[in-house]
Amino acid sequence: MFERLIRLIGKDKFKTLQEINVLVVGLGGVGGYAFEALVRSGITNITIVDGDIIEESNINRQIISSSKNIGLTKVEVAKNRALEINPNINIDCKELFITEDNIKEILDKKYDYVIDACDDINVKFLLIKNSNKYKLVSSMGTANKFDPSLFQITTLDKTTNDPIARILRKRVKDEHLHRKFKVVSSTECPKTKEVLGTNSYVPGIAGLLCASYVVNDVTKKN
Repeated sequence: MFERLIRLIGKDKFKTLQEINVLVVGLGGVGGYAFEALVRSGITNITIVDGDIIEESNINRQIISSSKNIGLTKVEVAKNRALEINPNINIDCKELFITEDNIKEILDKKYDYVIDACDDINVKFLLIKNSNKYKLVSSMGTANKFDPSLFQITTLDKTTNDPIARILRKRVKDEHLHRKFKVVSSTECPKTKEVLGTNSYVPGIAGLLCASYVVNDVTKKN
């Protein structure tokens, strides 16, 4: 199943990928692609967290969404899709939204990496505050952006033209937290400020970059 990947990175590094433990927060346009890329990279131990259901408006940009699964929970659909790809994976599904009240319980499990693919600023900040416990990669804004080539893996302090990153930089500075953790962000100026719109491929690019950070960091090819 993973012969092509093993040829690329070798058996030892592939075995390491199989052993790490990854948390994916949010299974929307960014998180769905990140999750699937992890599964297709041989990562076996994954926890997914999302309290939402699939809606018709999700179909244009969320890889797990289709006209046949509207109304189903995202964690259920994502798990079933992943098991069709690799029946041997170990998926821990948490059908909930992270809050200050439950984050400690969620993070009691030891994670090597956390992919923050949610769109809640407060949750992003909670994950940053706890990032001494794991390696964090956090997706910044993908709405109102069109050019996938302008997305990059960087650190929070080096982001530009990103409204979400701007808010987080201030909050991190006010609380004297470090700003050197990894983020996926675009340098493109948002097309509009009046409404939020998203195309089919920009969230996917962000999600794939999040997953690539994890895989490349484990295999030391970044």
